Amino acid sequence: MNPTEIEFEQLIKQNKSTIYTVCFMFSNDQQQVDDMFQETLINLWKGFGSFRRDCSPRTWIWRVSLNTCISWQRRAARHATEPLPMSINLFEDTDAESRQIRMLRNRIHRLKPFDRAIVLLWLESMSYDEIGAIVGITAKNVGVRLLRIRQQLKTMTDDDNDE
Repeated sequence: MNPTEIEFEQLIKQNKSTIYTVCFMFSNDQQQVDDMFQETLINLWKGFGSFRRDCSPRTWIWRVSLNTCISWQRRAARHATEPLPMSINLFEDTDAESRQIRMLRNRIHRLKPFDRAIVLLWLESMSYDEIGAIVGITAKNVGVRLLRIRQQLKTMTDDDNDE
């Protein structure tokens, strides 16, 4: 392996959970998570040589991951398919805490992709400045959008779930 490949591999190892989290929040099932993850890795590799380092590698990975998953969703909406039933569903658990987490995930999943990205970054305990740098808006705008998103999440009911 050449030095570029080694550096890329280390970067991915350090940020694998971030990439996976983004893919999980933008997916409907495990197969889609895996496909989004793979496409994100491809996009990261394609852009790695031109990464100018004008932002942190972490910020760059968030941007690429979010953009890949949002683009994936747009393509999927244009080419809707019917999933095959699986005998096991890794997205479902039976205890109360898991149901509550799943309810929150389902509500977040119903947000518009840009709002979902902001919530995901906020849940990762990023500052408004970091979130703004990743999604391309001001820190003040992040605060305003989060306030509106929280209100929207509070007013959602589980029976108007799109999934």
